[in-house]
Amino acid sequence: MRTNKFLGKDWIDAELDFTKEEWETLIEVGLELKKRHAMNQDQTEILKGKTLFTMFFNQSLRTRSTFAAGIQQLGGFHVDLEPGKTYTPAREGFDIPYKTERIADVSRMLNRVGDAIAIRMYGPPAYWIYGFANSTIKEFAQYAEIPIINMECDKYHPTQALADLITIKEKFGTFKGINLTMSWAYSGSIEKPRAVPQSVVLAAAKMGMNVTLAHPKGFELDPEVIAACEKFSAETDGSFRITNDFDEGFKGAHIVYPKSWGSVYCFNYTDKTGKTVKKQDLEKAEKVNNENKNWRTTKKQMELVDKHGIYMHCLPADRGQEVDDDVIDGERSVVIDEAENRLHAHKAIMAMIMGGRL
Repeated sequence: MRTNKFLGKDWIDAELDFTKEEWETLIEVGLELKKRHAMNQDQTEILKGKTLFTMFFNQSLRTRSTFAAGIQQLGGFHVDLEPGKTYTPAREGFDIPYKTERIADVSRMLNRVGDAIAIRMYGPPAYWIYGFANSTIKEFAQYAEIPIINMECDKYHPTQALADLITIKEKFGTFKGINLTMSWAYSGSIEKPRAVPQSVVLAAAKMGMNVTLAHPKGFELDPEVIAACEKFSAETDGSFRITNDFDEGFKGAHIVYPKSWGSVYCFNYTDKTGKTVKKQDLEKAEKVNNENKNWRTTKKQMELVDKHGIYMHCLPADRGQEVDDDVIDGERSVVIDEAENRLHAHKAIMAMIMGGRL
């Protein structure tokens, strides 16, 4: 009897914890579910009677809508436990009487009555402490036997990364030999998480792509992420490089993914004991951000990419800052395809880790 090795597995640091072969399986499942959806085939037996709890500590359009639609299309139920409308789950030391409830109690209770918990948290709800949200989601996993899904934290956005890989597979048919550039882009907002760029470079490197990370100085990603990218690239015979030149990052790329993220000055950093070792410096963050307003994707910039190259973005995009309208709305843009694939990626994740009947 074939066993489901995905069953009950948490989807938190999936770029690190799931193997290349497991990612390939999830891509195939996502594409198969998309095909069934297009053919109007009934999928309600896959997760019939299963319940997904979601918690959004931050605003969301694509993630919220596609998880809610996805679980229902698979025959399950969606219950949104929006923090603030319920008692807000809190870690020890961050309790507020009659407003919060300890994560240990929340997680153990939901474990008894549902089949998975999906959480989004970063930024202000995590006090802009880098890694706080990731640790919070892992604390839910510590107390629950049912799988925990990371819908974006301050370190990773693995659900977005899977949708991106599904999109790339559709457009190019392969990952080998494909040049992907994950680039910083200017935005008037200086406080944004690193989750998307970190997940994109990790997932692309794991699949053996030729990955370029382009950003101005001051926008470096987590050193542990960079080390993992270098490791994955060596294992898959891909490549990984970093450039601080916007044009250089675009030259010859098959895929450009220009996306704003916060500089190193946007975050508070703590040691393993929770003691603050470096504080957020918004004045420096504003300065380094405004020095790089030219990191904006225009039609002229797109002339640098491969003649069959495409433009990707997780959305929402800051139009007129990160990108011009004639690029994001142009024929090279695949952002709506990418957004649609969130539905199929999320269905694939839920089906596999929640014990779906495929």
